[in-house]
Amino acid sequence: MISAQNPQLQLSGNKYWLILCIGLLFSACSPKTRPNTNKKPDTPPKEKEVEKPVERFSEANISLLIPFRLNEIKLKTATKAEVEKSAMAIDFYQGFKLGIDSAASLGLNFKVNVYDTRDNNSQLEGLINNGGLLSSNLIVGPVFPQGVKYITQYSIAKNIPVVSPLAASHPEEFSNPNLISIVNNIDLHAEKIGNYIIKNYNPDNTVIVLINPKTTSDEIMAAPLRQFFHYNKKVYLLQEYPSVFSFETKMAKNKQYVVIVTSSDRKFVVPTLDRLVKIKNKGFNVNLFGHPDWVKQNYNIDRLQALNTSITSSYKVDYQNGETITFIKKYRTKFNFEPGEYSFKGFDIGFYFGKLFAEHGANYLKYLTKERYKGLHNSFTFYHNEKLGYINTSLMLLRYKNFALNVIE
Repeated sequence: MISAQNPQLQLSGNKYWLILCIGLLFSACSPKTRPNTNKKPDTPPKEKEVEKPVERFSEANISLLIPFRLNEIKLKTATKAEVEKSAMAIDFYQGFKLGIDSAASLGLNFKVNVYDTRDNNSQLEGLINNGGLLSSNLIVGPVFPQGVKYITQYSIAKNIPVVSPLAASHPEEFSNPNLISIVNNIDLHAEKIGNYIIKNYNPDNTVIVLINPKTTSDEIMAAPLRQFFHYNKKVYLLQEYPSVFSFETKMAKNKQYVVIVTSSDRKFVVPTLDRLVKIKNKGFNVNLFGHPDWVKQNYNIDRLQALNTSITSSYKVDYQNGETITFIKKYRTKFNFEPGEYSFKGFDIGFYFGKLFAEHGANYLKYLTKERYKGLHNSFTFYHNEKLGYINTSLMLLRYKNFALNVIE
């Protein structure tokens, strides 16, 4: 059962319906108690106490905290542009709902309370103060780092696991042993690239080149890469330049160059790609690894293919997969429009955790590091850190070939 109010709204200029939901539910299940039977003082004690049977786990209580921002939308006059501010939350909720529905078919009841956080910590404060989250077996959300940080102390104090579904922040920012981080942090991306390089490139003739403009955002990726190769047992020649133009003058044609661009700034990346292609056309051996954000950015495919470009990613939808086709059909039938990226994310998270509840009940956390999951969009392989919680390490390496991104590892 999904507990929420579901006013429906049709977009201006669009054929599909969006379900906007907000749960203002502050319910909790009272534990069953046995009547108190006062025994007479001279009643002899029983020789053997009968063990109280373990109460069967029959319903999972999940709180979903996402920013619909319903306070900003006038339902009767809302335009497409206004509603699109809430599109991510709506897509995620609808996918999550389908995931929970699929898990419910395994025989467990679910109570999902859906709350509009409005991307405002005062909303979270209200939920905490009025006890709206107390009965939760699991909290999914908030989706943005400031919200995840705000709810940390509550999660620790009440020992309630919190899923961070969309934030790519490093778990060290929160220090919550009950945190479940879905999105891979940048350290894991750097490790994936590094491990692929050491498995596939000979250190005797390979030069690893970091193209790092050294802005704060660029250094976020460069730092763990630098550290990885510093501590790696195979010794590679590692060079670092602020631009490909300064690197070009130091090149030799008898070397294999593995170039890693740590920037996702389009104004920097476009001329970098152009120059690298010209360098390769001069006879230099260059293979390129890009920033994870390139997956969502639009760069010239011919150049990316020419450079044998690889990118790490935690997600990719295989639209030829039978389960993906089934999900899309169900989504169209229920919501009358196409699922977006966050619909797939919501489904994978809803189904994975719903299945854990259905199969393992209240002890689901014990199986989080044991149950691997290959989803429609994401895959999950968790390890547990006593201070940082549960961290998803499942990552893919994608390569541009035949005008598409293909999984190579």
